Amino acid sequence: MIRKNKRMKIQKFSNYNFSPKSRKAAMEMSIGTLVTIVLLMAVMILGVILIRSIFTSSGDYITEIDSEVQNEIDKLFADGSKGIVMVPSSRSIRIPQGESGGIGLSIRNTDNAEGDFTYEVTFGEKNQGCQITDPMSLIILGKESRNPITIPSGNQMENPVLIKFDITESDPLCKLRYDVNVKKNGQQYKSTTSFDLEILPS
Repeated sequence: MIRKNKRMKIQKFSNYNFSPKSRKAAMEMSIGTLVTIVLLMAVMILGVILIRSIFTSSGDYITEIDSEVQNEIDKLFADGSKGIVMVPSSRSIRIPQGESGGIGLSIRNTDNAEGDFTYEVTFGEKNQGCQITDPMSLIILGKESRNPITIPSGNQMENPVLIKFDITESDPLCKLRYDVNVKKNGQQYKSTTSFDLEILPS
């Protein structure tokens, strides 16, 4: 009797699991699971692309002053004490041979009066053995301000500057330091700010 009941239960269970409705439900579940997996993979891929984009923009070097860079500048100025900021905030950029990119610069007027600001990038130093004879020639944009930039008290530059480098395939691997001197109404504003450039192999 016990064996018979077991067989009946097994038969009922088998019929339940392999009925047309059950098979349809299982198929729908499989399709739903597959769609979920595909969506998760798509999200992961987009996440990796976004992370790489952020890393390029705010880690090694930047290629333009976009909204992301502007947001980073705003964060750096948030405490109200800084007069000069750069993005990446590490003030260190690494550009491979054959690529171009640079560092973002913005100025905030922390004084009580409006002023006309200018800036100039100059070469500081390079690592021993570096064969680059004219480090300033690497900069193709943003070497200096062409005209004074008027900034009201407590405000920052309306349009941050991209100090852009063009590194050719033939440029030697080097580490270089550049200085940024900012003046307000012709007088030195804050202390000289420096940033580093490392040329990487292509």
